[in-house]
Amino acid sequence: MYIDRDLKKTFLSCTKQFPAVLITGPRQSGKSTFLQHELPHTPYVTFDDPLNRDFALQDPNGFLDQFKGGPVVLDEIQYVPEILTYIKIRVDQNRKPGIWLMTGSQQFQLMKGVSETLAGRIALLELLPFSLKEAESFRLSLENLLWTGLFPEPARHPDKRDVWLKSYIQTYLERDVRQLENIRNLRAFEMFVGLCAAYHSQEFHPAALSRDCGTTQPTTKAWAKVLEASFTAIVLPPFFKNYGKRVIKAPKLYYMDPGLVCYLTRQPSPEAALSGNMGGALFEGLIVGEAWKCFCNRGLQPDAYFWRSHGGLEVDLIIRANGKLHPMEIKLTATPGPNHIAALNGFKQIAGKEVSEQGVVVCRVKKQQALPGNNIALPWQELPSWLDGLLP
Repeated sequence: MYIDRDLKKTFLSCTKQFPAVLITGPRQSGKSTFLQHELPHTPYVTFDDPLNRDFALQDPNGFLDQFKGGPVVLDEIQYVPEILTYIKIRVDQNRKPGIWLMTGSQQFQLMKGVSETLAGRIALLELLPFSLKEAESFRLSLENLLWTGLFPEPARHPDKRDVWLKSYIQTYLERDVRQLENIRNLRAFEMFVGLCAAYHSQEFHPAALSRDCGTTQPTTKAWAKVLEASFTAIVLPPFFKNYGKRVIKAPKLYYMDPGLVCYLTRQPSPEAALSGNMGGALFEGLIVGEAWKCFCNRGLQPDAYFWRSHGGLEVDLIIRANGKLHPMEIKLTATPGPNHIAALNGFKQIAGKEVSEQGVVVCRVKKQQALPGNNIALPWQELPSWLDGLLP
């Protein structure tokens, strides 16, 4: 059964406006399936096939001529970035929209090629693992959502979860990483990947990680960029606006998918993952990832932050939308109280007119309820519809 993706509306709109559309995202997030489903009668070519790669590299014009100027899906374009120059020439000759439809999994080299050749001619979109709304039909409990994660294959087939995640991580380390960055000490990088999972939803401090991995700080920073570029991690920046030294400026790092975190940290079961000492971090990452996906599915750059003061106040997530800052606390509790809104009230007081009057505590309450200080408690299941009403 195919699951309609939230990116559909944005994608179809872009095919009517741009000659080329590129969909990036992590491996196995459903990019190929998405394009084949939305464009069932469009010729499809994957550069995972070495024969197609060789044809495109040896005779790029002959390869492109076979499509006779009509729409074509070119899958895994990062394997033949040289073809982008020849596509640019054809785009400049014919600006008809929706002709060149491409996917790619690795961001560094691919985006460099796109920026150098197709700037102004191409729409760039990201297809991430399932959103909560897309996964509704699976009727997974919160603990099972965290356990299986939201990549299409394990989310739809939880019995494949262990083997799929193991294979995914091995492929990521042995194939994708080597193409993104010349990492000589793969064992140290494996340790770094595991430590980042253990520090999921915490501030990213290269000095501490470099000591644990036996590497330099510049190396650790470069590796964090690899996680971000391969869509494995979200680096959430701190929000500050002339708040002086009260604001801590280190970013926070989240894995994009909670299933990867559970696997890398060796959680023994779905119930243990939720009730254990990482339960709050896993839940926070799920909510931050949902907000991230909501931006990306609209073709928008995520405008999201966190805030923490030296005085101990912390707002887990701040979303900028409709000219306002919307502060959110993310708590695993089903009984929100005054301690859960203190940071929201503190941030609203400091940020002044720029902030929304209403703060939100995303938690496990059964239904939405009012909290003191013009705040609300929002059931985590209702977050997608709340975000839909917030973003354009």
